[in-house]
Amino acid sequence: MFTRDRDPGKGATRVGMTYFRRYRMEMDLRDWSGSWDAPDMAARGYEWVAFDEGLVREHAAAKFQSFRSEMDADVFPCLGRRDGCLRLMREISSRAAFVPEATWLIRYRDRPGGRPIPVGTIQGLDLDEWGAVQNLGVVPEHRGNGLGRMLMMRSAAGFKSAGLKRMHLEVTTANTHAVRLYERIGFRQAKVVYKACEVAGV
Repeated sequence: MFTRDRDPGKGATRVGMTYFRRYRMEMDLRDWSGSWDAPDMAARGYEWVAFDEGLVREHAAAKFQSFRSEMDADVFPCLGRRDGCLRLMREISSRAAFVPEATWLIRYRDRPGGRPIPVGTIQGLDLDEWGAVQNLGVVPEHRGNGLGRMLMMRSAAGFKSAGLKRMHLEVTTANTHAVRLYERIGFRQAKVVYKACEVAGV
């Protein structure tokens, strides 16, 4: 790890290079028969929304609210900025490898007829015939309701319907809650990778 000062002499911010340890986790879809169905979603005010190009801003909004205060925003700084999340969502959805079937949005209404708020998002890419999960996020106020699991299950079903036989994701090893969730769904730890990042205050 190295450290350096940004803008020396002007109340410099100390910046350091650190390495985040991450798992690549994989799941075989050939024998997977997981169910993403959640009959009580509508009764609880939630709705599934399949991908459409007009939803890019809603996906970006859910992404920003989900990651802005999390470790992932240190690993991937764009996740900590509204404009960064919008650029990232546009980049993902414009790629030839984009898998719309594996890309879902969850909206929430606090009352019938209320304004829908984007509270969950997941995106998928086809990378070398692997379904690659991108940015599964649930906003903090809606965690603990099983939305992350349901998003992952529905994305897996989307990859499978698109003809992909395997899927993978990366997760920071310190995010033990997410690691356990993915293991319960059926992922296994395949290898450890490292992501180098500059982090202020290190």
